Amino acid sequence: MYAIVDIDNCYVSCERVFNPSLRDKAVVVLSNNDGCVVARSNEAKQLGIKAGTPYFQMRQQFNEDQVVAFSSNYELYGELTARVVSIIRNMSPALFRYSIDECFVYLESIADMDLKKWGELLHYRVMKYVGIPVSIGIAPNKTLAKMASHFAKKYPGYRHCCLIDDEVKREKALRLYDIGEVWGIGRRYAARMNELGIRTAWDLAAHNEDWVRLTFRNINLERTYLELQGLDCVPNEELAKKKSICTSRSFDGMVSEPLELRTHVSHYAARCAEKLRMQGTVASVVCTFLHTNAFREDLPQYWNSHETRLFTPSNSTQTIVDAALRSLEAIYRDGFMYKKAGVIVMGIDTYGHVQPDMFDYDAERYDRLRQLDAAVDHINKMEGKETIILGAQQYIRRGEDGKSIGFADAMKREHKSKNPTTRWGEIITLN
Repeated sequence: MYAIVDIDNCYVSCERVFNPSLRDKAVVVLSNNDGCVVARSNEAKQLGIKAGTPYFQMRQQFNEDQVVAFSSNYELYGELTARVVSIIRNMSPALFRYSIDECFVYLESIADMDLKKWGELLHYRVMKYVGIPVSIGIAPNKTLAKMASHFAKKYPGYRHCCLIDDEVKREKALRLYDIGEVWGIGRRYAARMNELGIRTAWDLAAHNEDWVRLTFRNINLERTYLELQGLDCVPNEELAKKKSICTSRSFDGMVSEPLELRTHVSHYAARCAEKLRMQGTVASVVCTFLHTNAFREDLPQYWNSHETRLFTPSNSTQTIVDAALRSLEAIYRDGFMYKKAGVIVMGIDTYGHVQPDMFDYDAERYDRLRQLDAAVDHINKMEGKETIILGAQQYIRRGEDGKSIGFADAMKREHKSKNPTTRWGEIITLN
């Protein structure tokens, strides 16, 4: 049996932990540079606010008294979701963190327990110790568990935990579940299935396996079909292994200066390196991409990318940033107004599988870099994200006279909340 633990309206729930006045209010969280809505409370959803709605359009319809908006505060969300995961880990035999707000739990060793009560107890503990609501779905495979978590979130009668453990429950769930919501079926396949008369998960499961294989010719979709039948077909290792990691942002405005582009790309590369270290992996290829604003037809357009291959795979911030900047130099062209850049690390493998290059590998240097990264990661964890960064990551903030007046935030975040759990200067004070 598998369980998936899903945080309800994750970003909004995190904002509410230290601001109880937000409860029962319409709340939204915005994307990078306060561009559009990426998370909504149930109250905001009831007002008809859609995910992806541009912030300026939402403000034309709703004022600040009707809808409270926050800039994305990933430092806060990462800290609070890590607390949730620690509670799940203490109550589970084994787990895999699938995303910032979801964890798969493997329940084989406790299958003889009352799993429904286990799920309800897990929700109670997370709510008590962190203050964040979660929904739990439990089923014989991951696809059905994702489906069960949807019902647990939607229907209060499940008491935050839905269990699919027999054929009657499986058939009922499939008949009620829209095909476009099934895990592993994207919009393109959902649209094609609708054309074939497949509206629900049950409609797909009712077809013959050979028909599914010949019609769609996709191994992942075939696995999804078999999981809807109740079989366990999605390999665990495919969930755990990321083939690439990407960090990218649209700029607040447009950028033409190469020095400012270097700063942005350095930040993205450093973040990729941190993610590699967090999952104990290294990368052998670093790719930087850059493009202009395709919606500005009045401006000249340009898009390009470049890959730099590392002789010895690495997760060192200095190494990854250096490779990303070399790729940036290869693709930068003067005379364009750039809107977005990003860094992708590929060729990912576990740290223990690294094969050093006999001409490039300097054991002493790589050991120093590992120690440096470990020290920086520890300080940034204790004192707050980006307490220590590379010199190349420093954004220059300039006054009206053009003179430097200090360092600026990388993104426009006019509605950002505080970080009371990770920064001493923002700790909560009580009257």
